[in-house]
Amino acid sequence: MAEPELDVEAIERRAVKLLTELPPYVWNGADLPIPVEDIADTCFGLLVRDQDDMAAAPGAPPLRDGQSLSGLLLPSRQEIWVNAEEARRWPPRRRFTIGHELGHFLLHSRDNAVMCRHASIDPADDQPAPAPASPPAVVDHRKAKLPLPEAEANAFAAALLMPAPLIKRFYKSTGKDFDRLCSLFDSSRGAMGRRLHAVI
Repeated sequence: MAEPELDVEAIERRAVKLLTELPPYVWNGADLPIPVEDIADTCFGLLVRDQDDMAAAPGAPPLRDGQSLSGLLLPSRQEIWVNAEEARRWPPRRRFTIGHELGHFLLHSRDNAVMCRHASIDPADDQPAPAPASPPAVVDHRKAKLPLPEAEANAFAAALLMPAPLIKRFYKSTGKDFDRLCSLFDSSRGAMGRRLHAVI
Protein backbone atom coordinates (compact mmCIF):
# COMPACT_ATOMS: atom_id res chain seq x y z
CA MET A 1 0.00 0.00 0.00
CA ALA A 2 1.45 3.36 -1.06
CA GLU A 3 2.05 6.06 1.52
CA PRO A 4 -0.26 9.06 1.26
CA GLU A 5 1.19 12.09 -0.49
CA LEU A 6 1.19 15.73 0.45
CA ASP A 7 -1.68 17.48 -1.36
CA VAL A 8 -0.34 21.02 -1.64
CA GLU A 9 -3.36 22.32 -3.55
CA ALA A 10 -5.83 21.20 -0.86
CA ILE A 11 -3.69 22.80 1.84
CA GLU A 12 -3.42 26.02 -0.19
CA ARG A 13 -7.23 26.09 -0.52
CA ARG A 14 -7.61 25.58 3.23
CA ALA A 15 -5.26 28.49 4.00
CA VAL A 16 -6.94 30.76 1.43
CA LYS A 17 -10.37 29.92 2.86
CA LEU A 18 -9.18 30.80 6.35
CA LEU A 19 -7.69 34.11 5.20
CA THR A 20 -10.77 35.13 3.20
CA GLU A 21 -13.09 34.36 6.11
CA LEU A 22 -11.14 36.34 8.71
CA PRO A 23 -13.00 39.26 10.25
CA PRO A 24 -11.53 42.58 9.07
CA TYR A 25 -10.53 43.50 12.62
CA VAL A 26 -8.15 40.50 12.57
CA TRP A 27 -6.80 41.06 9.04
CA ASN A 28 -8.00 43.37 6.29
CA GLY A 29 -6.78 41.20 3.42
CA ALA A 30 -3.91 43.49 2.48
CA ASP A 31 -1.66 44.50 5.36
CA LEU A 32 1.56 42.60 5.90
CA PRO A 33 2.79 40.64 7.64
CA ILE A 34 -0.14 38.29 8.21
CA PRO A 35 -1.06 38.52 11.94
CA VAL A 36 -0.65 34.80 12.68
CA GLU A 37 -0.70 35.16 16.47
CA ASP A 38 -3.92 37.21 16.32
CA ILE A 39 -5.46 34.57 14.04
CA ALA A 40 -4.55 31.77 16.44
CA ASP A 41 -5.80 33.69 19.47
CA THR A 42 -8.85 35.59 18.20
CA CYS A 43 -10.23 33.05 15.75
CA PHE A 44 -9.33 29.77 17.45
CA GLY A 45 -8.84 30.65 21.11
CA LEU A 46 -5.23 29.42 21.11
CA LEU A 47 -2.98 31.23 23.56
CA VAL A 48 0.59 31.53 22.24
CA ARG A 49 3.16 31.10 25.00
CA ASP A 50 6.90 31.70 24.58
CA GLN A 51 8.70 29.17 26.77
CA ASP A 52 12.36 28.95 27.69
CA ASP A 53 11.98 25.38 28.95
CA MET A 54 10.02 23.44 26.36
CA ALA A 55 10.72 20.20 28.25
CA ALA A 56 8.41 21.52 30.99
CA ALA A 57 5.39 21.20 28.70
CA PRO A 58 2.75 18.74 29.90
CA GLY A 59 3.54 15.43 28.24
CA ALA A 60 6.73 16.66 26.57
CA PRO A 61 8.84 13.78 25.30
CA PRO A 62 12.30 13.24 26.75
CA LEU A 63 14.94 14.96 24.61
CA ARG A 64 18.43 13.70 23.94
CA ASP A 65 21.46 16.01 23.97
CA GLY A 66 21.29 18.39 21.04
CA GLN A 67 17.55 17.89 20.50
CA SER A 68 15.06 20.67 21.01
CA LEU A 69 11.39 21.39 20.50
CA SER A 70 10.55 24.39 18.32
CA GLY A 71 6.89 24.37 19.17
CA LEU A 72 4.02 22.31 20.36
CA LEU A 73 0.28 22.31 20.29
CA LEU A 74 -1.60 21.52 23.50
CA PRO A 75 -5.23 21.36 22.34
CA SER A 76 -6.64 20.40 25.74
CA ARG A 77 -5.17 23.62 27.17
CA GLN A 78 -5.88 25.67 24.02
CA GLU A 79 -2.18 26.63 23.87
CA ILE A 80 0.64 26.83 21.38
CA TRP A 81 4.06 26.77 23.03
CA VAL A 82 6.95 28.36 21.13
CA ASN A 83 10.65 27.92 21.91
CA ALA A 84 11.55 31.35 23.34
CA GLU A 85 15.27 31.01 22.60
CA GLU A 86 14.62 30.28 18.93
CA ALA A 87 12.12 33.15 18.83
CA ARG A 88 14.75 35.57 20.16
CA ARG A 89 17.40 34.37 17.71
CA TRP A 90 15.13 34.10 14.65
CA PRO A 91 11.93 36.19 15.05
CA PRO A 92 10.49 35.08 11.68
CA ARG A 93 10.84 31.46 12.82
CA ARG A 94 8.48 32.21 15.71
CA ARG A 95 5.80 33.25 13.22
CA PHE A 96 6.36 30.11 11.14
CA THR A 97 6.21 27.92 14.25
CA ILE A 98 2.86 29.45 15.23
CA GLY A 99 1.56 28.89 11.68
CA HIS A 100 2.87 25.32 11.75
CA GLU A 101 1.13 24.52 15.06
CA LEU A 102 -2.07 26.20 13.84
CA GLY A 103 -1.80 23.92 10.81
CA HIS A 104 -1.73 20.90 13.11
CA PHE A 105 -4.77 22.29 14.96
CA LEU A 106 -6.79 22.72 11.78
CA LEU A 107 -5.57 19.74 9.74
CA HIS A 108 -4.97 17.07 12.37
CA SER A 109 -6.36 15.81 15.64
CA ARG A 110 -7.42 18.47 18.10
CA ASP A 111 -7.35 15.97 20.96
CA ASN A 112 -3.71 15.06 21.36
CA ALA A 113 -0.64 17.17 22.04
CA VAL A 114 1.63 17.61 19.02
CA MET A 115 5.34 18.09 19.70
CA CYS A 116 7.44 19.47 16.85
CA ARG A 117 11.17 19.03 16.96
CA HIS A 118 13.45 21.68 15.50
CA ALA A 119 14.06 19.73 12.29
CA SER A 120 10.33 19.17 11.67
CA ILE A 121 9.54 22.84 11.23
CA ASP A 122 10.67 24.69 8.13
CA PRO A 123 14.24 25.80 8.86
CA ALA A 124 15.08 29.48 9.28
CA ASP A 125 18.29 29.41 7.34
CA ASP A 126 19.92 32.42 5.71
CA GLN A 127 21.00 30.78 2.49
CA PRO A 128 20.50 32.76 -0.72
CA ALA A 129 17.38 31.78 -2.59
CA PRO A 130 17.78 29.92 -5.86
CA ALA A 131 15.75 30.95 -8.88
CA PRO A 132 12.04 30.09 -8.49
CA ALA A 133 10.58 27.16 -10.38
CA SER A 134 7.14 25.61 -10.55
CA PRO A 135 6.85 22.42 -8.48
CA PRO A 136 4.24 19.71 -8.97
CA ALA A 137 0.99 20.21 -7.07
CA VAL A 138 1.45 16.92 -5.21
CA VAL A 139 4.75 16.52 -3.38
CA ASP A 140 6.32 13.29 -2.21
CA HIS A 141 6.93 14.14 1.46
CA ARG A 142 9.15 11.06 1.83
CA LYS A 143 11.90 12.89 -0.11
CA ALA A 144 11.81 15.61 2.56
CA LYS A 145 12.17 12.90 5.26
CA LEU A 146 9.33 14.41 7.29
CA PRO A 147 6.26 12.56 8.49
CA LEU A 148 3.23 13.58 6.42
CA PRO A 149 1.56 15.60 9.23
CA GLU A 150 4.75 17.66 9.65
CA ALA A 151 5.01 18.30 5.91
CA GLU A 152 1.32 19.29 5.86
CA ALA A 153 1.76 21.69 8.79
CA ASN A 154 4.77 23.28 7.04
CA ALA A 155 2.79 23.68 3.80
CA PHE A 156 -0.11 25.22 5.70
CA ALA A 157 2.15 27.70 7.54
CA ALA A 158 3.79 28.76 4.26
CA ALA A 159 0.42 29.22 2.51
CA LEU A 160 -1.01 31.17 5.46
CA LEU A 161 1.95 33.46 6.09
CA MET A 162 2.89 33.97 2.44
CA PRO A 163 -0.37 33.80 0.46
CA ALA A 164 0.32 33.03 -3.20
CA PRO A 165 -1.58 36.05 -4.63
CA LEU A 166 0.31 38.46 -2.36
CA ILE A 167 3.65 36.78 -3.05
CA LYS A 168 3.05 37.12 -6.81
CA ARG A 169 1.96 40.75 -6.49
CA PHE A 170 4.88 41.85 -4.34
CA TYR A 171 7.41 39.76 -6.26
CA LYS A 172 6.50 41.87 -9.28
CA SER A 173 6.07 45.23 -7.53
CA THR A 174 9.40 44.96 -5.66
CA GLY A 175 11.26 44.13 -8.86
CA LYS A 176 11.96 40.62 -7.51
CA ASP A 177 13.76 42.10 -4.50
CA PHE A 178 14.22 39.01 -2.34
CA ASP A 179 15.28 40.82 0.83
CA ARG A 180 12.34 43.22 0.53
CA LEU A 181 9.96 40.25 0.24
CA CYS A 182 11.44 38.69 3.38
CA SER A 183 10.96 41.99 5.20
CA LEU A 184 7.38 42.55 3.98
CA PHE A 185 6.24 39.06 4.94
CA ASP A 186 8.48 38.89 8.05
CA SER A 187 9.86 35.63 6.71
CA SER A 188 13.19 33.87 6.93
CA ARG A 189 15.21 33.68 3.74
CA GLY A 190 14.87 29.91 3.68
CA ALA A 191 11.08 29.94 4.02
CA MET A 192 10.73 32.70 1.42
CA GLY A 193 12.98 30.88 -1.03
CA ARG A 194 10.89 27.73 -0.73
CA ARG A 195 7.69 29.72 -1.08
CA LEU A 196 8.90 31.48 -4.23
CA HIS A 197 9.72 28.08 -5.72
CA ALA A 198 6.19 26.97 -4.95
CA VAL A 199 4.25 29.94 -6.39
CA ILE A 200 6.38 31.79 -8.98
